[in-house]
Amino acid sequence: MDPTISVSKGCFVYKNGATRANKRTGSKRKFSVSTTSLLGKELTSQPFYAAYSECWNQFHSHIVQLQMASNARTLEELVDFVTGERTDNMDSCEVLPTAALLTGINQPDHLKQFETLTQRLHTQKAARVCVLQSRDCTTLKAAVESMVYNLIDDQSEPVNLDEGDEDEGRERDRKRLRRTQCTMKHLHSWHANNYAGGDKQIALVVILPDFECFNASVLQDFILILSAQCGRLPFVLVLGVATAMTAVHSTLPYHVSSKIKLRVFQTQAAPTGLNELLDQVLLSPKYVFHLSGKAFKFLTHIFLYYDFSIHGFIQGFKYCLMEHYFAGNAYALCASYSQALVRIKQLTHEDMETIRRLPSFRPYVEQINDCKRIIAVLTDDDYLKKKLPQLLRDCLLHFMLFRCCLEFFTELVGDLPRCPLGRLRRELYVNCLSKPISEQPEYKECWQMLSFMSKAEFVAKLGKCITRTELFLSEQIAPLELGDACSDLMRAKLQALKQLLDDVELATMELQTAATEADSLTTEAPLSDLTQVASRQELKAQLLLRSKQDKQHTTSEFSRALNKILALIESDLVLAYLRPLQQAPPLHEIYVFSDIATVRRNIIGAPRAALHTALNNPHFYMQCKCCELQEQSQLASTMPDLSVVYKLHLECGRMINLFDWLQAFRAVLRTGDEQEENEMPLDQIDPQIQARFTRAVAELQFLGYIKMSKRKTDHATRLTW
Repeated sequence: MDPTISVSKGCFVYKNGATRANKRTGSKRKFSVSTTSLLGKELTSQPFYAAYSECWNQFHSHIVQLQMASNARTLEELVDFVTGERTDNMDSCEVLPTAALLTGINQPDHLKQFETLTQRLHTQKAARVCVLQSRDCTTLKAAVESMVYNLIDDQSEPVNLDEGDEDEGRERDRKRLRRTQCTMKHLHSWHANNYAGGDKQIALVVILPDFECFNASVLQDFILILSAQCGRLPFVLVLGVATAMTAVHSTLPYHVSSKIKLRVFQTQAAPTGLNELLDQVLLSPKYVFHLSGKAFKFLTHIFLYYDFSIHGFIQGFKYCLMEHYFAGNAYALCASYSQALVRIKQLTHEDMETIRRLPSFRPYVEQINDCKRIIAVLTDDDYLKKKLPQLLRDCLLHFMLFRCCLEFFTELVGDLPRCPLGRLRRELYVNCLSKPISEQPEYKECWQMLSFMSKAEFVAKLGKCITRTELFLSEQIAPLELGDACSDLMRAKLQALKQLLDDVELATMELQTAATEADSLTTEAPLSDLTQVASRQELKAQLLLRSKQDKQHTTSEFSRALNKILALIESDLVLAYLRPLQQAPPLHEIYVFSDIATVRRNIIGAPRAALHTALNNPHFYMQCKCCELQEQSQLASTMPDLSVVYKLHLECGRMINLFDWLQAFRAVLRTGDEQEENEMPLDQIDPQIQARFTRAVAELQFLGYIKMSKRKTDHATRLTW
């Protein structure tokens, strides 16, 4: 009989002596191939892409460094717990060392911490790590099999290239491992063969990153199994708790919690991590790219009111950065001052026209008095290129001074009662950039509180503001390219404040009468005697006039000095540098991203509009010629059944008769098939058409557009607009 002839259908393979390829060689070849960008060379070679890549790499490296520093302490404590807990509890049987890591409510955002912990343990060769997701542990058998398989088949363990034969043998062991062999007995034998007799016992770490998502009964039995085996196997359990420790106590009863030795580790809260990210990275003066007040507020609101995901915030910020630079090569000037001077020479006529179309360019042209200069700025590219260095320098200095004054202003009003303007630096940043700060009622309230402060409190507060600003200038501003010019301007302002602060400190609280022009007016027109007032209105006017006179002419020396220094702060710092974007220097759009509409449209999805577009016009997404419509209200038999049913239901009211709906659906399909009209009478329904209609209605109900009516069995209720 021919070997390829069989009773059943099959596929016959002839190896011809071929052997299986080495996985390690394939992985080497895979990593040796360099990854290419999705963008073409015509884009990646442009100056704006080079500026974007450089700016994002600086932001990304700073963000990674900040996150590693914030999580380093917790990770070190976890590693010490895993490596040291086994030596402390070798004699204690049926007591499972357990670590509860409070990660925060956004669980997927903190999976990177567990990956970092796994890499740290593998680097130190201190443990074998198994990460179990709740979706893979629906039953106790699945949980045990996944744990044993992942502990034995630990692919993330570093491979020693010098020990080729041993690695090949380990690869063969991995290939022979089946799910049916993943039992505790097999894990015992594997551990005895590989780690028995060692000086340092390797811990078996089981990580449950989403503790709250596990089935309670499965989790309890799983912990009992681990605690029963911890006398023979060095198990260590790590729980990722997203909510609070009450979730652990409510999930694990006493007979389970008595079998574990629990230690709690606290990670950094998500709002605290966001504030550090904003203060040290996004609001750092060493970066020339800035977000407008609305864009900044939009991204922070998504974080605070939707997901609490720092990773999502970083990706949103990256999208804003990409949208800003991809607007054209003119935005490649959003770089350091020296790099911008080099890139000015590379600008083409189209790039210069992009600069001329900026909203802030028109006020710059209007303030020029010479007509010849106006014509040269609008028509001559070379003349405008000569003006660009000074314009860019003014913008860079403005934002550096803005950041210095923001530091001063945050310390001044950040801890006032009720915090009218906000307590955090990011809140003041949004308030200052959105609209004039001096016109806001919260600003007047803050100024009134400052004027009501005692002498000691005000002197201490203002001294702290000056000290903090000087420290910020020396640490953050001085190392920058234009830091010397910014420092000179700010130190002159701070020196004037110090002199007035000395006057405030030496001022007395005794009431004094100030001799002003108003005094001479009041002496020429003295107030009448209150006993001779004829009417109540005249008495009210006299009392009001006397109260104003007392306030104007009986002030203390401290009050006058306090008002003088507050006026200087308002004029020289707040009004001069904490200006909104509408009052920023020309060409500030090169450094500030403010296209909030594009960000909202692309970051926040609109599923309702997308579903309506997909069902109303399938050609928009499918791009097929059969579904192309001349008008939006048109119906075609070649459209998907769900689209036909959806467009028909839009023509109905709140209650939809299913039989009439079916007849309309049948009529639409019959328009594309003339033979069916002759074969099937009107009073009969083709079973195939009825089945297609039933399926489409069920899909529409699944999407939430309709529901079956309980009042009328042959009707459906429409749930949408």
